[in-house]
Formats: sequence, C-alpha cells, structure tokens
Amino acid sequence: MDRYPPIADHGMVGDLQTAALVSSGGTVDWWCTPRFDAPSVFASLLDSERGGYCRLAADLPDGTGLTVRQLYLSDTAVLITRFMAPDGVGEVADFMPPLTGAAPTDRHRLIRVVRVVRGTLPFTLVCRPRFDYGRAAHTLEHVDTGSAVFHGPGLDLHLQVSKPAVLHEDAGDLTARFTLSAGEFAAVVLTSAASGGAAPPPLSRDSIRGEFDACRFFWLGWLRSSRYRGRWQDVVNRSAITLKLLTYAPTGAPIAAATAGLPEQMGGERNWDYRYTWVRDASLSVGTLIDLGFTEEAHDFRRWLRDRLAAGGAASGEPLQIMYRVDGDPRMPEEILGHLEGYRGSSPVRIGNGAADQIQLDIYGEAADALARGGAVADVRGWRSFASMLDWLAESWDRPDEGIWETRGGRKDFTYSRLMTWVAFDRGIRVAARQSRPADLARWRQARDAVFEQIVDRGWNPKREAFVQHYDADVLDASLLLMPRVGFLSPRDPSWLSTLDAMGEELVSDSLVYRYDPAASPDGLRGSEGTFNLCSFLYVEALARAGRLAQARYAFDKMLTYANHVGLFAEELGPSGEQLGNFPQAFTHLALVAAAMALDEQLDTAAERMTAVPSGAAG
Repeated sequence: MDRYPPIADHGMVGDLQTAALVSSGGTVDWWCTPRFDAPSVFASLLDSERGGYCRLAADLPDGTGLTVRQLYLSDTAVLITRFMAPDGVGEVADFMPPLTGAAPTDRHRLIRVVRVVRGTLPFTLVCRPRFDYGRAAHTLEHVDTGSAVFHGPGLDLHLQVSKPAVLHEDAGDLTARFTLSAGEFAAVVLTSAASGGAAPPPLSRDSIRGEFDACRFFWLGWLRSSRYRGRWQDVVNRSAITLKLLTYAPTGAPIAAATAGLPEQMGGERNWDYRYTWVRDASLSVGTLIDLGFTEEAHDFRRWLRDRLAAGGAASGEPLQIMYRVDGDPRMPEEILGHLEGYRGSSPVRIGNGAADQIQLDIYGEAADALARGGAVADVRGWRSFASMLDWLAESWDRPDEGIWETRGGRKDFTYSRLMTWVAFDRGIRVAARQSRPADLARWRQARDAVFEQIVDRGWNPKREAFVQHYDADVLDASLLLMPRVGFLSPRDPSWLSTLDAMGEELVSDSLVYRYDPAASPDGLRGSEGTFNLCSFLYVEALARAGRLAQARYAFDKMLTYANHVGLFAEELGPSGEQLGNFPQAFTHLALVAAAMALDEQLDTAAERMTAVPSGAAG
C-alpha cells in the first residue's frame, strides 16, 4: 500500500457538519470530528505512521490481478470503491447520513457497507485512530466481538461490525478479517461522540439499508432544486454536491476545503489550513448557488454574514475579518504540528491560520454583492449593519492591504482590492435605491467614482496595455479576470481584451492559469506553486464572455481532464498535472460551475444568432 496516495486519489463523504476522505484503496485517511475544523481522528494523509487511518479493502496478495475502481453513486454523496479479482468482485459503499438540522451535534456516523456481487473475496479491516492530530493517546474498551470504543480526550470513537466480521485487538487498535460470497453483506460503522455518551444502537441489516436509502434519496431530492440543464450536467451536479458537502449546516457557513496542511508545492512550506469560512470564497459561492437555484443555502449564508457584521469584533478592528470558524468565532491561532512529517515530507504542517488578522479590503465587495442579492439587508437591523459597513469603507478604502492571495510580503495597493471596494459601493447604491433605504448616497457615489478613476489611472499600465496586480509594478494578476463579471468593464471593452491577451501570454500555460508570478512579485514565502484551478476556470468564463467561444470551450474541456476519477479538484495543478493543495477546494468547484454556465449562455446565444439569419440571406 502506498504510504501517501496521490492527493487526487480520494473521494469525499460528509454529513454537512464534517467530512472524511476515502482513498481509492479503501482507506479513510482524513476525518476531523465533530466539526470540519475539529482535531482529526484520522490524518494519515499528513503522516502515514502517526496520523491514524481506517482501512477496509479486499485482502489479496500482490500479483493476484486485483483491480480497484472508485465512483460516486450518480448524483449522490455515496462513494463506491470496487474490488475486482479473478475469484470475485466486491465493493465498499461509504457514506455519512446527512444532518440537516440547525443544531450542531457531537454524534457523527461514517458507515461502510461491504458486499460481494460475484464469486468470493476476503476483506481486511484495520482501524487505527489517532486523536488530536496524533498528539493524544487513547484507550480501547473492547465491548464484544462486534463492538468496541476508542476513548480519546473528550471524544469517543465507537466501532461496530456485523457478522461475519469479528474484531480483534492489536496493540490498542482493532483488526478484522472476513470472507464474503456473492450476495453476502457486512457493515462497519464508526460513530464519534462526546466522551461518556450513549452507545450507538446495535447494527441490523434493515437499519443500515434504511440509512443508505435515506442518504441516497436526500441527495437526489436536493439536486432537484437545481435549475441547471446545460451541456455539462454531470460535472456541474458533482460540483454542486461538493459545495454542499463543504457547508456547515447549523450556520450555513461554507469552508474553503476539507483538509489542512496539504502542500501547494511538494516539499514546500505553503501548507495552510483551509477548514474555515473565508468571507470572499463563501460570498462567491452564494452567487453560484443562487444561479443554480439553491436559494435556501444562499439565505443561510447571508444570515451568517449579516450576523458577523452585527457582531463586529474583527482582530483588525474592521467591520469584518477575512475568515472565521464555521460558528463565527474569529479566533484561529496558527500553530505548527511538528510531530507530523507532512504529506510526502512536506512540512511544516499548520493548523489555524495566521492570515486571519490580515487586512484584505476586497472582502467588502464580495460581502456586499452577496448581501445585495437577497433579503439579508431588507430588515432594519440588516440594513443598518450593511450601511455602517459602507460608511466605514468610504473612509477606509484608499489604503494598501495584503490582497486576495494573502501574501506575506507586505501591504500594497492591490488593484483587485480596489475593484471590489468599487463593487461594494455600487451594490450598496443599488440596494438603497431599490428598497428606499436611508443612506448617504452622495458619499457612496463619490467614493465609488473615486475608486473607478483611481483604478483606471493607476491600475492600468500603458506599457503592458493591461490592468496590473498593484499600482507600483507591472505584474499581472489572474484575480482581475473577475473584472467583467462584477460589471466594472464590459467583457469586450478594448482595455479588457488587451488585458486578457496579456494574461494569455504571461500567466497561461496550455489553458492552465497561474495566479501571478512570485518571482516578479515576491509574496514573502519560499518556493513556487502550481497553476491555480480557480483562475483556470475564471479564464474560461472570461474567454466565453469575450466571444472567444472556441478557445473557451477547448480550455474548459481540457480543464475537465484534470479532475480526479470522481470529478473532484484540489486547489492547484503541478507540472505534470498532479493535484496539489487542499482538497477538494470550494473555490475551484464554484468557478467550474460559473464557467459552465457562462459557456452555455454564450453558446446558446451564438446558436440563436445563427438560426435567426433570414431565409435567402445566404444567396
């Protein structure tokens, strides 16, 4: 077994409060519980020896012709790992029963169902939890041959197996070996709960089947709300499910990714914790969800965002902090887990995020756009918080910040940050007029127009014939691919088209897009990084809206070939197309959906134009 399977060699299952990664070899090598941002019980993805895992797989020696395939049950979050050998074919179905209520819970179930559909296959179960990122010891209470409890600090992990599996102790861990023939079934259930909580009910075939069916019907029913009927139905549906899985249901707060510490460069130091809610990422997700028709999720996040504005308390003293924990807590001190070697030796492994106290002025534009798209500012309380934010921004927008990419090389006058402050004022003016709300519109208009003039005068570089990353350099930045989408420029404005051309020459490699060039614009960190999947999909969208449809569609089709075997994307792609960074990343999947929808729209418009040619015009 590979000590570190490729990052892309995983599917994700979740219950809308936490999530687990399962490798194509049948190993759960990442699970934090009871929340996305809680300490891990399985983290062998970050240290194969110390991190802990739960492996359930066909037990055949090398050279026996075993083939393994992994897939999702269509339009669900049920993950199937198939084991195919000359003597038999079996599969493991991994899923977590969705928790749709508003109340957080400490009890979560990861269910693994094994069955053989042809012949006979032996299976092995190995469960080696390592609590608190492998920092805490545990004790084992072996209840009976089919049930045991691992006791960690403040957390119990119950393991139940159905016959014919029988649990055996192995130096504080558990193993089981069993054989199934065609038509036979076994279940392995992991239940996490607060220490001292009630034991889970006994397993039964009917109860497991009922939970499996309920999970499948939940996802099929949820997808029925989608309005998307375009050309890329399967990949858009998978991205929508991924965005939903990365959303903490009790508060409606989306996280950036399910993992922490996975490297942007193998062996490098760019290893961050992405299990938090970035105002930027989450706000952009809202637009995607609304476009797809998922209004309930958008409403929940806008309520969460409005509450953050009302609460205040950002470490920087500003109205908003750039990121929060899923429950709205602004505290996430960064620390290094020095006892973990990191994925394939990529250290340091970080938890928490020291960028939380950075100043990134663009978040006010993304937040304003998200709030303006629904009723979150319709009531008096919501409007006052919203207006107060814009009043503050009118005094504070013209200053350097750390920018969208959270650089650690000092504050600069980033063009993208200014662009999004323009968006904040623009959306505020629109909402105030639409809802007849009291506001200092003259002040907001003055600020909006001043930002516009500054970007045009200082963000535009005549030598490059392009808008650039910040005012003191001629470096390009792919974040500006959002300029047309937010309405700052027409997608066919000559200055925008020349910017798009410059990006194509400098930041694009075979349709893959780099965020910027760290060598030309040092970001305070050692090493390099791969192409950024978000930017690659933003590039597709920009090409489509610019009318370059053949180029856009080819770039999109090529990007889809970089998805993993179950349609998931990490943050970046390395030199050989390998997936890098935290996984799966919400930013990438929301940009994929936006690119698909933009392409559909433009392709449909082009087709309508062709069919609208008057008869006889060709003669």
